Parts: sequence; C-alpha cells; structure tokens
Amino acid sequence: MLRRLMIGAALVGTLFAAAGAHAEQFVSVGDYEIHYSAVNSSFLTPEVAQANSIQRSANRGLVNVSVRERQEDGSTRPVNASVQGHVSGLTGVQESLSFRTVHDGDATYHLAPFTMREDESMRFELSVRYDRNAAPEQVNFIQRFYIDR
Repeated sequence: MLRRLMIGAALVGTLFAAAGAHAEQFVSVGDYEIHYSAVNSSFLTPEVAQANSIQRSANRGLVNVSVRERQEDGSTRPVNASVQGHVSGLTGVQESLSFRTVHDGDATYHLAPFTMREDESMRFELSVRYDRNAAPEQVNFIQRFYIDR
C-alpha cells in the first residue's frame, strides 16, 4: 500500500513538474477550476509509467485534467468529472482521447495518452462534465511539442 502511495505521489509530482514548465493552465467556471496540461510521456519515470499503465515513448504524450471546487475558506477540494475529447494537428486528423481516472489521496486526475507530432501545433478539444445537472464545460488549448531523439 505504501509503495502504491509513493508511486502515485511520484506521478502527481512528475505531472505538475512537467506542467510547471508552462504557465499554470486552468479555467475558472463559477466555484470550479478545471486544470489541464499535456506533457511528453518520457518525462515520467519508468516506475511511475509502469505502475499507472502509461506507455513511455518519445512520441507519446499524456493529457492530465483535474477539477477542483473552491471552498469558502479558500481551499479547494477534488471533484469527480467525466472528460472526453480529441486532439488534432495541422493535418486535421483527429485522435480520440480515452481518459481514465486516477485517485491519489485527496487528488483526482483524468489521464489520456495521445500521439505527438513533432514541431506541430496540436489542438486539444475537451468536454469536462463536473456537475451532472449542468452542461459540460468546453476546454480548448493549443500546444506545440518537440520530440527528443
């Protein structure tokens, strides 16, 4: 159990460290924050990738989405969400993103692998449903990746 918690913490730390290279990316909707990032899967350690069934490769990326609800005291709490979406490059070819949910202590992450295209702006179009009584929130962003060879 302790090993699993340590691997989960390493995954979270790796994702946030890699995302830290970019400005913090999130959108605020009412009392909710939808945080998102996309990184090269090679940033993950082999142990973290294996423990979370993530393929490490120079041309594989990982999208990470988490939803947090702001509390009255200023803190936030994780919210379960349903995330769907796709990514496309300049060629217009779309790749569906298959998200799975990872719970790690008081954090919840929605992760999806994708194929990176070198030096190409990639457009991510996500639909995030954090409230079953409301329409999903659309989150779109563009990011360029460079593949280390």
